[in-house]
Amino acid sequence: MNLGPTLVTPRLILRPPTQEDFDGFASMAQEEDTMRFIGGALRRDAAWRGMATMAGAWSLLGYSMFSVIEKETGEWIGRLGPWRPGGKEGGWPGDEVGWALKRAAMGKGYAAEGAAAALDWAFDHLGWDHVIHCIEKANAPSIALALRLGSKRERENVALPAPYDAVNVDIYGQSRAQWRGRPRG
Repeated sequence: MNLGPTLVTPRLILRPPTQEDFDGFASMAQEEDTMRFIGGALRRDAAWRGMATMAGAWSLLGYSMFSVIEKETGEWIGRLGPWRPGGKEGGWPGDEVGWALKRAAMGKGYAAEGAAAALDWAFDHLGWDHVIHCIEKANAPSIALALRLGSKRERENVALPAPYDAVNVDIYGQSRAQWRGRPRG
């Protein structure tokens, strides 16, 4: 069953999650340093529910996070892409493109490569006019990536809806026009 598109970048394949992704998803969910800014480490059963939520959003909303597959190895290395739990009625502060890669995949530019493809897709195919990134103040690598993508801090200390309400975040974002007009290269 194909619930969404497959995006291909020079080094990555982005596609909706499938059951075959679960071991990678569960392994990343147990990495405390990877998960500390996105709800904390999860047991396998909780990781499955999280993956199922993302897979279900593809069916219900027509978008969600993509599984990130390293082209060269075929290995699942993370998840990234459009995210708005509950759609427009879910209380999320905006249309988000987010990212999370397992520890072994960090520092290779994969998040920037994948997020750029996801931003293009969100603006071109979902028709979004504005994209945000919800980031905790202490998450320096994600802040750096948001800035690298051309986003700017738009709001501070924003409370997310439950069950994500334990920590306030800063909202980084940009419009479709800003994304299209950014310097490249």
